[in-house]
Amino acid sequence: MARIPDAFIDDLLARTDIVEVVGSRVPLKRQGREYSARCPFHDERSPSFTVSPNKQFYHCFGCGAHGTAISFLMNYDRLEFLDAVEELAKRCGLEVPRDTQQRNQSGESRELYQALEASEQFFVQQLAGSAKAREYLDRRGVDAENRKRFGIGYAPEGFEGIKGALGTDERRLSLLEKSGMLSRNDTGRVYDKFRDRVMFPIHDRRGRVIAFGGRVLGKDDGPKYLNSPETALFHKGRELYGLWQVKQAHSKIPRLVVVEGYMDVVALFQFGVNTAVATLGTATTPDHAELLFRNSADVYFCFDGDRAGRGAAWKALESVLPRMRDGRQAFFLFLPDGEDPDSIVRKEGAAGFDARLAQAMPLSEFFYGELSKDVNMAGMEGKARLAERAKPLLAGIPDGAFRDLMQQRLTELTGVGQRAAAAPQAQATPSMRGRSGAPAPKVSLVRAAIALLLQQPALADAIEPPYLFGTLRQPGISLLMEMIALARERPGIGTGAVLEHFAEREEGAALQKLAMHAFPGEPAMWRSEFLDALAQLDRQTRQQRIEELQARIKEVGMSGLGDAEKAELRELHSGPR
Repeated sequence: MARIPDAFIDDLLARTDIVEVVGSRVPLKRQGREYSARCPFHDERSPSFTVSPNKQFYHCFGCGAHGTAISFLMNYDRLEFLDAVEELAKRCGLEVPRDTQQRNQSGESRELYQALEASEQFFVQQLAGSAKAREYLDRRGVDAENRKRFGIGYAPEGFEGIKGALGTDERRLSLLEKSGMLSRNDTGRVYDKFRDRVMFPIHDRRGRVIAFGGRVLGKDDGPKYLNSPETALFHKGRELYGLWQVKQAHSKIPRLVVVEGYMDVVALFQFGVNTAVATLGTATTPDHAELLFRNSADVYFCFDGDRAGRGAAWKALESVLPRMRDGRQAFFLFLPDGEDPDSIVRKEGAAGFDARLAQAMPLSEFFYGELSKDVNMAGMEGKARLAERAKPLLAGIPDGAFRDLMQQRLTELTGVGQRAAAAPQAQATPSMRGRSGAPAPKVSLVRAAIALLLQQPALADAIEPPYLFGTLRQPGISLLMEMIALARERPGIGTGAVLEHFAEREEGAALQKLAMHAFPGEPAMWRSEFLDALAQLDRQTRQQRIEELQARIKEVGMSGLGDAEKAELRELHSGPR
């Protein structure tokens, strides 16, 4: 994907009225300086979804959904980042800039899409002329409607089917090879990659064909499934088979059911379960997890109940955990030995499959069940082992109710955390007000400085490098330094654009929560509060250095200090405190 300059994103968000973007899709009601609505990303009776025109972002206090106009379009309209940017740019009358390399490649990308579309048409035509392929689909119960819905076709036997039909010149042969339709052997011979297989086109989120999966007709005809190789258009760790068809069937997807094979997806659709998708011959990746949750808050993973199935389920859990923001749910359904979704739905129908989903294991139950499998929970040693296994995984869950409840469950199982020390008293700093208007607990100086900078990024212009507090050993200092640098490098950047910059980072969720706080007083006062917080951090940094030098004196004596260290100590004692 082309890299869009940060300055363009900043300008785009500054020109975009997020109230207008959200309001065209969700009915908004003005409340003071902000707008509210019932959240479009989860079911609720009273409005907890807030849009801030000043900060140019939205936030739901119920499910935690948040972001800028770009992320709203990505989540509500289910667009990719570039598509959302192009949509907003069109509204503002702007042209999305691309670097020269991308401009040169864009023409070839269009040709690759055309080559893949032509391949799909070729396979569909071949299916019409192949009795054995049609008999296979008849036997599997795939009717004409679903064959059309999924664009199912057939790759004929032989090595020159698609090559002979579409590779009519060197340019077309090159495009077919780059799009993964042809293979090349050690001698340089180019031939059809897919032969004598039922073909399943894989669509991107805009409905364009980007790759294929081919299934053998018989049991002994080579690998059961063969997928297109990675190409400029296709990265299997980022795509889900069937997602395009699910999106066409639902304006709002109620849930997503993740299965393993193409035919599982098709069979479930055939019997009325039209929310199924499949990973493409690979384990569930973090990109898959984000894509799943971007389209539905409820995700069900359906695996075989054997050891391999449970291993695949655990890999899915590891990808899902860091994306379990409040409001999201993940479940695990393990099928009986010898069964798959295809066979189950044929025997039990949609109602039977839905009944099994209703009994699926919640993520929390699967998590603690797997971690404690070989642990003797009757003794302290076993409980300690479980706690040590769970802690690093729990640490990756975003802040919120789900993380608190998972930690609470660990405490119930092991006792760990029952006598946790109370947090030390925070130094007096500017208080912030939450949504209710009640004063929030006092926060650390670093947190207060970050929150003020989020409210008004231009505050970074009030200080000049080098920054003494940059060497202070306190949580959040590196983030504060990065935010100051960001605001100074991108003059005019707003709150929404800052949040967009950190959206995919670990700090993103915490910054979003900070951005929702309202500081008392007028914005004109914030500059002095920001500078005062930094001045206090400078004093702490000087004290930190004094203590370091005093510790060194205890080790080597005053005579062991170098002249520069002695001069530094005198300056620290006589300087600002």
